[in-house]
Parts: sequence; C-alpha cells; structure tokens
Amino acid sequence: MTDAALQFSDDEKLGRVASVDTSRVALTVTNSVLLTRIGIGQLIAIRGSTEREYLIAITERVTRSIQNELPDLSADDDSALLVSVPTDLVHAILIGTFRTVEGAKSNTFKRGADSFPQIDREAYVVSGSNLQRFMGILGAGFTPDERLKLGSFVADRSADAIASGDKFFQRHAAILGSTGSGKSWAVALILERAAKLKYPNIIVFDMHGEYAPLADEANGGFAQRFRIAGPGDLDNPDSNVLFLPYWLLNRDEMLSMILDRSDQNAPNQASRFTLHVRNLKGATLDLEKREAVKKTFTVDSPIPYDVRELVKRLDSDNTTKGVGSKGAPVKGEWEDKLTRFLSRLEAKLDDRRYGFMFSPPRSSMSYDWLAGQVLRLLGSDGGSGIKVIDFSEVPADVLPVVTGTLSRLLYDVQFWMSPKSRTPITLLCDEAHLYLPVRDDADAVQRQALGSFERIAKEGRKYGFSLLVVSQRPSDVSRTILSQCNNFLALRLTNETDQGVIKRLMPDSLAGLTSILPLLDTGEALLLGDAVLLPTRIKLDIPKIRPDSATRDFWTEWGNVQPEDAAIKAAVERLRSQARS
Repeated sequence: MTDAALQFSDDEKLGRVASVDTSRVALTVTNSVLLTRIGIGQLIAIRGSTEREYLIAITERVTRSIQNELPDLSADDDSALLVSVPTDLVHAILIGTFRTVEGAKSNTFKRGADSFPQIDREAYVVSGSNLQRFMGILGAGFTPDERLKLGSFVADRSADAIASGDKFFQRHAAILGSTGSGKSWAVALILERAAKLKYPNIIVFDMHGEYAPLADEANGGFAQRFRIAGPGDLDNPDSNVLFLPYWLLNRDEMLSMILDRSDQNAPNQASRFTLHVRNLKGATLDLEKREAVKKTFTVDSPIPYDVRELVKRLDSDNTTKGVGSKGAPVKGEWEDKLTRFLSRLEAKLDDRRYGFMFSPPRSSMSYDWLAGQVLRLLGSDGGSGIKVIDFSEVPADVLPVVTGTLSRLLYDVQFWMSPKSRTPITLLCDEAHLYLPVRDDADAVQRQALGSFERIAKEGRKYGFSLLVVSQRPSDVSRTILSQCNNFLALRLTNETDQGVIKRLMPDSLAGLTSILPLLDTGEALLLGDAVLLPTRIKLDIPKIRPDSATRDFWTEWGNVQPEDAAIKAAVERLRSQARS
C-alpha cells in the first residue's frame, strides 16, 4: 500500500472550516499554540471529500478578536462577570488538491480545487516532515528534461524549487525587482542552467554590458558576446561587432527617425522617400538577377541599397524646376519641400554615433550578407547558443529602433521558416523599461519598437518565439507585453505603483501575496505562473559566474580607494571620441 506523503497527528490540527467562497476559506482555530507559529504564506491542508484527499491553501491573514460571553450559569457564584473569550480565525487562499492515490499514481498535487471544503472539515498545518515531502512532490511531476532548478523553498531550504523549463519559456516570462534585489543574478542563473542543454537558443539584449563575464571563456564563460558597433569600431571592426545597416529598417522605422510629422510637407517627404527606396531596392534585385523576388518584394523587404544615392535623388527632387506653359522654368512639384527632411537625414549620416546603421562595412552591402548575420544569431553550433548583445554604446534616442528592428528581423525569419525546421528562440530583454515603455508615454520612435515586441508577445508562442522581460520598473513597461507573460519571478519591489502592476497581473485569489514583495531579502523571489504548481517564495541559487552588476561598496571604498587622475583623464578622452577603447 502507498504511504501517504501527508500524515497528520492531532497536534498538527489547526481547527475547522468556518466559511467558504469560490477561492477562499476561513478557519476557526482550536489550537492556539499552533496559531502563534503560523505566518503569511504558511501551507494549510484541509480534509477533502475522501480520506485520501486534501485541499491545499496558503494563509493570507491571521486574526484574533475578543468577545464577551456570559459566564457558566451552573456556577454557584452569582456575582460572576462577563467572560472575555478570544476568537481566532485564519483566512487562506485555495490553490490546489493533493491526493494520496489517483488512479495508478500516488501522492499527486494539481492546481485548482476539484471540490470545495465542507463546513467543519478538519484543517492541519503542513510543516516539518510533511512540508519536506510535499515540496519534493512539486518538482517530481516534471520530467527530467524539463526540470529547471532555480533555488530552494524559503519554507523548507532542504527542498529544491523546481519549475517547468518548457512552460517558463514558451508562454513568456518576466523577472521584476527593484535595483539591488538580485535581478542580474537571477538572469545569470537561468542562462547558466540553459547553457547545460545541448542546443539552447537565447539572445540577451544587454543594455549596460553587465553580462560580459558570461562570455569570458578563461573563467568558465558559456555565452557568445556581440557588441553593437560604436564610433570607434567603424574603421576596423572586430569579429564580434554587429552592424545594423539602414536597409534592414522598414519604411516606418526609418521615417520615425528622420521625419517630423509636424512639418506641413511631411506627407510629400514620406511619399518621395518611399518611391525612391523601393526603386533602389528593385535596382539591386535587377543587378543580382533575383527575378522571383523582384515580383513580390515590398519597400519593407530587407534588400541593400545605397543611401547616398537616395540622398542624390531626394536632392534632385528638392531642386528641380518645373516647366511652365511657355517653356519658362517655374517652381517644381517637389522643390523646397524636402529641405528639412534632407537635413535631418544628412545629420544622421554624418553622426558617427549612428555609424552602426549608416556607415556599415562594404561587405554589408552584399545580398548574401544578411543570411550570414542571422546565422550567427540564431545558430546554436557546438552548444554556444546563448548570445549576449551589448547595446551600451547605442544612442538612447534610437535604442528603441535598434532593439525593435533586430527583434522584428529575428522574428520574421522565424515566422517565414518552415514549421518543421523551427527551433525555439527566446529574447531576454534586460532593462525593458528603456525601450518598451507604456504606449501612452511612448514617442514615435518608441512606438515602432513597441509594435515589434507587442506582436511577438501576442503571436510568438505559435512560432516558437518568446520573451523574457527584465525590469526594475514594471509600471513603466508596456501593459500589453506584461499581460502576455504567464510566469513571473518577482523579487523585492518597494514602490507601491510597481507592486500594483504585479497585483493586477495576478488572479484575484493570489493578489494578496504581493504584500510580501517589499519584505523579500536580496536573492529571494516570489515565483508565480504556469511553470510552477504552487505560488512559492524561493531563495535563488547563486550563479557560478556572476554578472558585472556594478554594485559598489561605497562606504568601504571611500575609506580605502583613491580616485585615479589618469583614469579620469582617459574617461574624458573616451567621452570626446565616443569609444571605450
């Protein structure tokens, strides 16, 4: 006969069911000694409809009230006063059902209650050996191939906190927490676990270069690292430098950077730009003898063209005179209507900060260049499928376009790939609030990026493309994207607005758990979502390779470390040259 994982004695009996609604239960406490040991988040087991079934609940409130009652009338003392009697109640959230035997299986747990507790049913505190056995069951339901170990349970440090790696990534996830709460460690830990797989495929958008240690092979690094080209990389770029040529941008992305919508000539400028770009791309296809592509391409197709030739054609439009009825020159149809558009475009072309886009190497003008670059990012040869892309030198005003264009390009490749040939891809969006803002707060440039990422959030699961959003300000991140995330690793959040975002994204029955978010220790997190059977407070494991999260010991260093004059002077020169080398 199967031994039940949950075996309770009378000493562990907390009380009885007093009231029930669709998701909560109130218990009348009969064991006042146990009450003093119960905290928020404690597991409670309530006897179900059979001896083999328990309904599992999480405590969200513990109360004690004092009531005055009449004395025992059978006593001889007629002068007895009213007696003060304490009434203890525990309010808990129903989260799942435990069964000792279910068909051929034993000791199973599933989310959701198949039935509701009956009034006066006994309730027990899950602690000690019962807690250890129950926590072990939570991870045992996952197959060895899908197990993702994140740490240990705070309630029982001897039990591993296991999530389903499949469900964690396939339905989008978010890692949210205030600065210094341990987000970078959580990201590094998840990447470290993924790196042990044979063909992982995760692309990290690293905004500050803090994940560079993960690519340091000398110290056990496991990732490939790329950098978006900075001003100092234009003349002699290294092999790990990435360029994002202007011809990869679609029409709207390009216009968001150089078109002033308030200009009365904006429609004319957009019209001439669209016409010339399409013609130039068509000329490239003619030169490459790509007749089949020529029949179906659009102005948004990623086909190389010469931007200097585009400037010449726009300038010709802007200066060409028209011919009057008597042959005399008159003001041309487009004359002087493109002046401001041209000046903005030429300013971008001459600014070396935008060299990664407008001054790419000559090889990038090759028709086959794009396929080679995509292979570098989407391939997983030799287990090196985790790629860290450093965006730290990208100007802030075009950061949304760069991230949005790159994500759209990778998603489009996955979209057009044969379904039988697709392998899953995850974009890890670090510091997401910088380029995925709330739509109402976004400017024209940011809306272009939002469109790409929101499309992935809504449709990506069908094509094996998911997002892992990381942010310290969830209230500043697109509501659409966060609402599509089905898994949350919520670290310490001290801001009430940010806590409110998490609360709104949870089912109503679990919203009360957000009250512990400001109390979490560094490296502790609340794990919620489809990837886990039980919403749980966990202590994350420490990654072997720690990211360069730049947390400094201010007081200690002020007492021991003197600023270097030479380093300060060198930084000034780097500022002037816009290059870190």
